[in-house]
Amino acid sequence: MFHIVLVEPEIPQNTGNIARTCAVTGAVLHLVEPLGFSIDDKQLKRAGLDYWHFLDIRRYKNVEEFFEKNPNGRYFYLTTKAKHAYTDISFEDGDYFLFGKETRGLPEEMLTRHPERCIRIPMREGARSMNLSNSVAVTVFEALRQTGFAGLEQAGRFPGEMGPAL
Repeated sequence: MFHIVLVEPEIPQNTGNIARTCAVTGAVLHLVEPLGFSIDDKQLKRAGLDYWHFLDIRRYKNVEEFFEKNPNGRYFYLTTKAKHAYTDISFEDGDYFLFGKETRGLPEEMLTRHPERCIRIPMREGARSMNLSNSVAVTVFEALRQTGFAGLEQAGRFPGEMGPAL
């Protein structure tokens, strides 16, 4: 399983969409406070729809508490400032992907401490950034692809077919 870490997310709809992505992929969602919304926000719940019971969600008072409670992780920092693309990395089960707040990204001191673990999603020159929930989906599905989509149903049941999916 992979770990999605949102450091100080600001937009409830993004977090709700990310929660749904985590629920359907089996990724753990880590929320690092302060949050820019209430966890009870109806926009957050609506975006996650009826997938909340599938979700493993963990909250932390700050980034220090996150690292203290997850000391042995293999962390990757998603940032537009990185030199390496996310596709340059061989991901492993259990990796952590850290994403910063929508308006500012991850703190610079976090990035400068671990430049070899900073990765980016390639974009057009001059584009500021992708939407946070889209960035999470792109990253987690690449990691899942590399690890063979372990634990995920890979074939659906086409309309009119009988029996279990192949």
